[in-house]
Amino acid sequence: MKNLADNSMTNTLTLPVMEAFYTLQGEGFYQGKAAYFIRLGGCDVGCHWCDVKESWDENAHPRLAIESIVAAAAQHEGKLAVVTGGEPLMHNLTALTQALKAAGIQTNIETSGVCEAVTGDWDWICFSPKKFKKPNPDIFALAHELKVVIYHPSDLEWAEGYAAQMSPTCQLYLQPEWSKMDTILPLIIKYIKKHPQWRISLQVHKFMNIP
Repeated sequence: MKNLADNSMTNTLTLPVMEAFYTLQGEGFYQGKAAYFIRLGGCDVGCHWCDVKESWDENAHPRLAIESIVAAAAQHEGKLAVVTGGEPLMHNLTALTQALKAAGIQTNIETSGVCEAVTGDWDWICFSPKKFKKPNPDIFALAHELKVVIYHPSDLEWAEGYAAQMSPTCQLYLQPEWSKMDTILPLIIKYIKKHPQWRISLQVHKFMNIP
């Protein structure tokens, strides 16, 4: 994991951007909302089912000025930015969120929570834990949303372990891993009917064939 101390002052005003695009949020609490996605490069969590493995190498992506990142986001009518990755909190995101908010844009992030600190001023934090690396416990009190990807039936019990540590207002989601949809989706539906504190999250952008 990159230590936050590795972010030199000269790099805090640029970030490695794999891609940025305007679409609909396909998952979780904000599903269906118009959103501008900013996908940052860099991740060492190593999920074998990750569908954006090309994001893992930070050095494979150009460093863009925060000013230009925000200017591109501000061109769109939907004033909601979702910062994702990779693992976006490998980078100091304070300057990015300050600039987005100054432009009138809501700041959302999706993170595995594994990094040493949660930098940035966030309107919404989606915590999506991964089995491959333990999160920093600080994320439990900060997260507005817990979204657990279910790859195997045993992941349901694992998800409950995290749910027990979240704040009382945190929204709880179970999401079937895309390649396991046929077998895992019926299992999640049955589980939520018995445990209604959970909601289901589907990757509806994939059904709609949009980014």
